[in-house]
Amino acid sequence: MIDLRSDTATRPTDGMRAAIAAAVVGDEQKREDPTVNELETRGAVVLGQEAALYLPTATMANQIALRLHTEPGDELLGEENCHVFISELGGPAVHSGVVTRGLPGVAGRFTPQQVRAAYRMPAVHSPRTKVVWVENTHNASGGRVWPLAEIDEMRAVCDELELRFHLDGARLLNAAVASGEEAATIGRRFDTVTLCLSKGLGCPLGALLAGSEEAMVRARRFKHLFGGAMRQAGIVAAAGVYALDHHVERLADDHGRAKKLALGLAEAGLAVDPDRVETNFVQLDVAPLSPAEAMARLADHGVGLSATIHPTLLRAVTHLDVDDDDIDGALELIPHALVGTRARVGA
Repeated sequence: MIDLRSDTATRPTDGMRAAIAAAVVGDEQKREDPTVNELETRGAVVLGQEAALYLPTATMANQIALRLHTEPGDELLGEENCHVFISELGGPAVHSGVVTRGLPGVAGRFTPQQVRAAYRMPAVHSPRTKVVWVENTHNASGGRVWPLAEIDEMRAVCDELELRFHLDGARLLNAAVASGEEAATIGRRFDTVTLCLSKGLGCPLGALLAGSEEAMVRARRFKHLFGGAMRQAGIVAAAGVYALDHHVERLADDHGRAKKLALGLAEAGLAVDPDRVETNFVQLDVAPLSPAEAMARLADHGVGLSATIHPTLLRAVTHLDVDDDDIDGALELIPHALVGTRARVGA
């Protein structure tokens, strides 16, 4: 199968497996695992922050960030379809007692004017607006990138209103490569930053949460509270170190293949907008088929795509385990699988 369901489908490369096998380890809970310590030190630099914390998942990193910045009853503002609102099982309410307020966005982005309008003036009966949340790249919009100028404008309004500013940068390195900005240049504009290691970077698991030294001391306590403490975690942290050395610049290959796929599908008459492909996501409208019907047809032809939150859209995601031959194959198989449907432009 040509697996384009998600970049979480990546498997460790031979080089990464060798790094895992050779990892020097110790007790991570006691700060005695040298490989974890190296990853945290390097991760802080990559993300433009003072310190970083190695965690099992980016979801846990996001939830710890919220716990750092809020008290029960506080309010979180973010784009209405951001990952923390729709794909983390109500974690803000469960783990932090936080009220969430979704703002309509375009390409996953919202504006400082929307934040000012949504901001609640302090009052005894109202939730306290406390955190602004940016997801970059934005998953539900198809891997779209926040321009740095818009991040700067949002930082300014957060400073003006004394709001905390978090970056869900699960795919931040995709955003950095696509925009030509250093990840640290983006990350340092935020109070805290999440980075997932198990998507485009190809690690079997793991994430980083980065912020100030003081914030990461507190975050380490929440890591234990949330069940994220580990022992000889250098075995898997070694994959993160290897990925930072070998798998960042190559993200441009994933982006190029996604663009090639989008252009080819559009040329074949399928409902794809190549102009919306900024990183490694391609969204395909399969109406009048349901996503389940379309995915079944595609699977029968040996291609895996996945459903989205949008009622007629599937997504194809390029990644480390997808090469040029896979894209050529997908360009042949996807139109063939969907032939005869009105998912074709102009039908």
